[in-house]
Formats: sequence, structure tokens, C-alpha cells
Amino acid sequence: MYKLKILFMCIFIFASNVFAKNVSSLECDKNVGKFIFVEDECIEYFISKGDKKHSLNIIVHGTWKEGTNILGRYSTFAEDIAMQTDITSIVIALPGYSKSSSNNLQALGNKKVKNLAGTKKYLNFLANLLQALKTKYKAKTLNYIGHSAGGMMGATLTGYKTDVINNLVSIGGIYNIHKKSLNKNLISAVDIIDSIKKDTKILLIYGSKDKISKPKVTKDFYTLAKNKKINIQIVEVKNAVHLDLDMTDGSIEAISDFLDY
Repeated sequence: MYKLKILFMCIFIFASNVFAKNVSSLECDKNVGKFIFVEDECIEYFISKGDKKHSLNIIVHGTWKEGTNILGRYSTFAEDIAMQTDITSIVIALPGYSKSSSNNLQALGNKKVKNLAGTKKYLNFLANLLQALKTKYKAKTLNYIGHSAGGMMGATLTGYKTDVINNLVSIGGIYNIHKKSLNKNLISAVDIIDSIKKDTKILLIYGSKDKISKPKVTKDFYTLAKNKKINIQIVEVKNAVHLDLDMTDGSIEAISDFLDY
């Protein structure tokens, strides 16, 4: 009986994954919950409403194991950010996470494909997704809050697609992909830094005990950006490691102060 139960569970999980990877626009519209169809991907998201008009916070996660229930992990965080800033806050599940499809794009944590966050294909998709949500919720100001690979992509987009993000919070991000990959086709913040608009506000947050995006990574980019006269701030969260750095009290306080406008 136990083995039969396990078999049924495996069949259900397999069926769910097949559906998640091949979702049409029509199927996306019929899904229960919040979904948006962009560039042939059906993206699930969670929204927590705030009272401030014409502004939107969009929270973008990093590299988790493929299939991770991102919205289960991040919904409370989105509610905290919405309450602290009084701005409607959305957390998106990128392709391959929660119930989001992976029709054309693999999950960031896919073991067969590396450094997706540094590819122009993925960045173009993310820019279009952000713009679609910005339009859907009639936001004039988009505040991007990204952790790890999410922070890396946000930082790159500020100079790669200059009209999408107005204010950026990058938490434990990577800003020079070329230090970890020899692939010349990849792009990161150091490559587009001269294109970042001077009225774009940027906040960098790092954990003093982060071993994945070490403090020096953030400090070096901060110095470079400051020398370029970019409107940038930096905050250290003492004793914080990489995992869930964005959800620490220190990060939430820094985000709230930064977006208090």
C-alpha cells in the first residue's frame, strides 16, 4: 500500500511538472491565482497591495533548485515590504519555479545551463515581464528588489534597458560576471555602467558573512559606480550570510528607508 501511494505521488509530481513546462496563453489565463503571459511564458506571481499610487515594488529571486516553490518562500516577505513601504509589492516566480512555465527559458538553477542570469535572452525576457507588470498595474515608478542572481539581473538592466527600472535594490548580487565565467557573450553591470541614468537610484546591500557574493564584490562595484557619479548607496547587514539575506531585518529596514519617498 505504501509503495502504491509513493507511485501515485510520483505520477502526480511528474504530471504537474509536464504541465508547468508547457503552458499556452489560453491555459495561463485559466489558471487559478495570479498569472501573466509574457514572451510565451506563463509567470505566476503573488501581490500584496499598498495604498501609494503609481508605484510598484517587484521582488525577483535568485538561483534556487529547479521547481522550488518561490511564492511559498517569498509571499510573507512581499507582505512585509508592502506594509513597510505602503507600496503594492509583487514577487514573481521566474520560469521553472512555483507554477511558472519553462516553455522557452530554463530555471536559473537548471544544472545543464549555467549563468542564465548573464544572457541577453533572459535579460530581455525579464525586462519585458517587468514592463508588462508595470503597465498592468499602471505604475509610473518601478522599484526592483532582487536577491543574488535577481540582484545581478536588476543591476544589469539599469543600464541595458534604461527605461524599465527607476529604483534598484540589489542584495547579495554579482556585478562582474566575467570574474567567474570566460563566456564573452555574458553581460553584467560592469559592462553597461556608463549607460545607467543619473536619476536612477541604486541601493546595494551585502552581508558581512556572505561567502557566495563576498562583501568585496559589492564594495568594489559601489566604488566604481560612485566614481561614475551614479546615485548609489551601500548598506552592510552585520553577521548575515547569503541565504535569505534579503529577508533579514537589516535588509528590510534598509529597503524601507530607501523607498521612503
